[in-house]
Amino acid sequence: MRAFPPAPQRTEREALPPTPVADVSPAAPILPATKAAKKHPQRGIARSTGARAFPPAPQGSRPTPPAEAPAAAASSQRGLAKESPRLSKLVSAQAQCSRREADEWIENGWVTVDGVVITTLGARVNPKARIQVKEAASKHQTESVTILFNKIPCGDLDAPAGNGRENPVESIRAENRWPEDGCPLRFKVGHLRGLALAGRLEPEEGGMLVFTQEGSVARRLTGGDSRLEKEYHVRVEGELLPGGLELLRYGLSLDKVKLLRAEVSWLSEQQLRLVLHENRKRQIQGMCEQVGLRATDIKRVRIGSVSLGKLAPGQWRYLRTGERF
Repeated sequence: MRAFPPAPQRTEREALPPTPVADVSPAAPILPATKAAKKHPQRGIARSTGARAFPPAPQGSRPTPPAEAPAAAASSQRGLAKESPRLSKLVSAQAQCSRREADEWIENGWVTVDGVVITTLGARVNPKARIQVKEAASKHQTESVTILFNKIPCGDLDAPAGNGRENPVESIRAENRWPEDGCPLRFKVGHLRGLALAGRLEPEEGGMLVFTQEGSVARRLTGGDSRLEKEYHVRVEGELLPGGLELLRYGLSLDKVKLLRAEVSWLSEQQLRLVLHENRKRQIQGMCEQVGLRATDIKRVRIGSVSLGKLAPGQWRYLRTGERF
């Protein structure tokens, strides 16, 4: 193998060529010799795409950057006035009464705003307005009413069952109040406020529905431990199985749940009387099917000690003073 002679050693002075010395006089600043000046795109041209972001501004004027627009909009929104409060809220706070009572006072014309009587529910007023409540309002006792309504069956028993809930505003009107209602109460729109249905019926079932503003009544009728008697008159078709009447009284299950004991008897050849202590969905229809019968008409005529009586279908009456559920 041929060997090469070692490279001659250079001294430190000979290793690099001499670097020219730049002029460092105060008049000329020191700049890197190899670094080029940074070039920027023309104003209004996007750096990434090269597209023009907005048209160039005319000479002598300065364009408004788009980023300033949201800030301007936000500042204008912050300057908007807040919505005025409802009159009923102010009356409730001033008179230490419930909103419902305040609404009744407004409807009755007992509230003035800056000397003007306001009877419109939901009206909004200036919070600094002068609100006065007439003395008659303090003597007025808010009425909590309970209403009995005789529901008309709708649809066919073979039709799919719905939720069966009634709208009080549609069901209870001044014109369909029972003419023989002996209750001295005068019907008012305030009686519909907060009126809740207590105790449902399927759409194809008829009879007594209870609407109430009293929470205690609603709890007694719909509470999980409610055992109030509910009496039904049921028209049936078909042939009753042997021992079917005893099975209807006790021994049937619905959705794998044992039903409570019931009172069952014949009113006529085609009509049964059932007294139940529970109210499961389509319970009567299911009970009848298990003993060979088909329910063609179901009417609830009593809940607890309150009966439907002579109340005509499609009409309503107030719960009387002596009646209690």
